[in-house]
Amino acid sequence: MEYFKKIFRFAKPYSKYGYLNIFFNTLYALFSALSFAALIPMLDVLFTPEKKVLKEPIYTDLGHAKDYLQEYINYRITDYSGGDAMKGLVLVIGLVLILFLLKNFFNYLAMYFITFLRNGVLKDIRNKMYRKITELPISYYSEKRKGDVIARITSDVLEIQHSFLSVLELIVREPLTILFTLLIMLGISLELTLFVFIFIPIAGMIISRIGKSLKKKSDRVQKEQGEFLSIVEETLSGLRVIKAFNSESRFYTSFANSTRRFFEFSNKLLNRQNLASPTGEFLGILVIGVLLWFGGKMVLIEGTLDAASFIAYMGLAYNILTPAKAISKASYGIKKGNAAAERVLEILETENPISEIENPIEKIGFDSKIELQNISFKYEDGYVLKNFNLTVHKGHAVALVGQSGSGKSTIANLVTRFYDVNNGEIKIDGTNIKDLTKKSLRNLMGLVTQDSILFNETVKNNISLGKEGATDEEIIEAAKIANAHEFISELPEGYDTNIGDSGNKLSGGQKQRLSIARAVLKNPPIMILDEATSALDTESERLVQDALEKMMRNRTSIVIAHRLSTIQKANTIVVLQKGEIVEQGTHEELLAKNGTYKKLVEMQSLG
Repeated sequence: MEYFKKIFRFAKPYSKYGYLNIFFNTLYALFSALSFAALIPMLDVLFTPEKKVLKEPIYTDLGHAKDYLQEYINYRITDYSGGDAMKGLVLVIGLVLILFLLKNFFNYLAMYFITFLRNGVLKDIRNKMYRKITELPISYYSEKRKGDVIARITSDVLEIQHSFLSVLELIVREPLTILFTLLIMLGISLELTLFVFIFIPIAGMIISRIGKSLKKKSDRVQKEQGEFLSIVEETLSGLRVIKAFNSESRFYTSFANSTRRFFEFSNKLLNRQNLASPTGEFLGILVIGVLLWFGGKMVLIEGTLDAASFIAYMGLAYNILTPAKAISKASYGIKKGNAAAERVLEILETENPISEIENPIEKIGFDSKIELQNISFKYEDGYVLKNFNLTVHKGHAVALVGQSGSGKSTIANLVTRFYDVNNGEIKIDGTNIKDLTKKSLRNLMGLVTQDSILFNETVKNNISLGKEGATDEEIIEAAKIANAHEFISELPEGYDTNIGDSGNKLSGGQKQRLSIARAVLKNPPIMILDEATSALDTESERLVQDALEKMMRNRTSIVIAHRLSTIQKANTIVVLQKGEIVEQGTHEELLAKNGTYKKLVEMQSLG
């Protein structure tokens, strides 16, 4: 129930629909019971015409309320029909039909209003999950498989709707239907109804024993669904490599193993769940059978119950079976939904380690320098950076070079606050970046990475990502600076051309120039270039390098370089080795030192 309460909080904005649902469910439950009780006068008219009441009965006390009500209805039927049996029958049938019509009309209205609540909660949970997914740090997704996250926001949320939120339909309607029905049954026969009271808890205990292991089984099903969705996501992302290495069968085997486990877990779950309905129905028919024997004895032998009341009583007893079965099914739903809710709430309640202070500073511009003071950082065990110090002055280009794993890209991740330092401070204009709002910090920066991350949108929408409401002129100007305008103009629909998933309709160099155009349009004072040319051919590299140089003019730049030929004009080149600075200076100064940097240059020249 703990998870149910947490999910139920999302229903608060839609409470008016909940109250309307409760109101119409109450009416449904009342008319559901009355529609069966109305059978008694109809049966009396059919089978016991001698029960005509010619004189209006007088109410005496509560103990005789049932007899008074029955006599009053019979009197009204006799009065309206004028003694004509067929006319009386038509009147009673009309009454029964009206009661059943009202019962179903109120049922429709109750379901109509709960639909807005159910779908509203579903929408809000998905929106909150998506917001949380985008807020959580990049480190969170190095531990989670993307397919599992997709499974949580799709199938797990849907499972909550099918299980938890369907319970909202039953939470008032079914218990009230049982309550009103039992009250009328008590009015007809106290002895028979006492037996029903004894039976219901016994049936509930039997059904609840069947459902005990549902949450565990459901959890395994949902985890396995996340597993095979992850395989699908990885397959689509790496299809080119899979085909090139003829690895289709290997990935198919992984997928088939996952779906086989899903098949086995689903069978166990559904077979356990399917046991509820026949068990409930058998127990229900068992009690009907005993009631028929016990009630039949009261009618035929003892004469303590009339036939019309007994037949109506049996209809009412059967009327209890449907809501009782629905309640037992709902209890299964809650157990099954618990597993889905736990997985959804795990994401929603995950603490974001990259948090903001209580009243963060909204920084508008960049004035003097970026300082990395004694910073140390580790992703897991070993430190990637140790007591690292670096100052980047405004208007300067600082290049970071070194072998793979030396900590170059880590610095870009820390300055943009994708990760937080373990020790030390990173300051912009003397203010710790942890004291700034994340939005204002990242507004100061433009990022161009080695992998051009583009979206399945038009060229225009990809370039204008960092600046909402950018004009066509601004977008074209940014594309020109990035040396991209020429190839964009040749595309089938120019700037309105869709570039496909991850920009796959474009070449590597074209994708990179679009990434640069995006950064140019954002026009940030600080530019971070993470190996922006390392994946390009010579011609593309020349165009991209030219675009980068145009973009870096009058800007503060941190350049992470793989190809040393691209950073010779940097104001400062910092040579890293195992997370520490081993050399620092201009291109000429470092060559003169005859150290690590010169060896790196010579190695690339030979390459």
